[in-house]
Amino acid sequence: MTLIIAMCAFSLSMSISPGPVNFIGLSSGIKYGFRKSLPFVSGATIGFVILLSAIGFGLDVIVAKSSNLFDVLRYFCSGFIGYMAFKIFTADSHLTTQTQKSEIPTFLQGALLQWLNPKAWMSCFAGTAAFNIDDSNKTLVLFICIYFAICYAGIACWALIGDKIGSWLTNPSNMQRFNKTMGGALFIVSVYLVVFNL
Repeated sequence: MTLIIAMCAFSLSMSISPGPVNFIGLSSGIKYGFRKSLPFVSGATIGFVILLSAIGFGLDVIVAKSSNLFDVLRYFCSGFIGYMAFKIFTADSHLTTQTQKSEIPTFLQGALLQWLNPKAWMSCFAGTAAFNIDDSNKTLVLFICIYFAICYAGIACWALIGDKIGSWLTNPSNMQRFNKTMGGALFIVSVYLVVFNL
């Protein structure tokens, strides 16, 4: 029981804390509403769980043997997060129900973002190390199940908060400031990834 509580606490702290995925979930909730953000939330959760599973079942050994992999990952992370930052920064400042489907963050974007998210990689490495995942497949499966539920709830909370505060941002100038702030914050993250090591 203590192990389950520890896994829940770890998963919650990593899932609910600010990061690129949560910022995009928040922005999507504001702009498109909670329900239209759910594909992104689902993709981000499943993408993370697949990454966690891969690391738990041995990807960490391959990564450890490849000294250049983190550098490649850093540049891919930076590029993708920079692209998402640009989309948010330049988004239309009018909230409308007539949004084009192509503008809404997708399931695939959510899944890809987790694989290009250094926070996700560090969470997976830290979690598998902290709970001695290498010692037992049962422990890994338990951790994956717990993390799936908590990760989904955590990202969904950001989208739901966005949906709820969206009514405060019906003024186009307020929405524009919000888009610039969120896009700028993500851009800073993308630059940070290039300048500093993961």
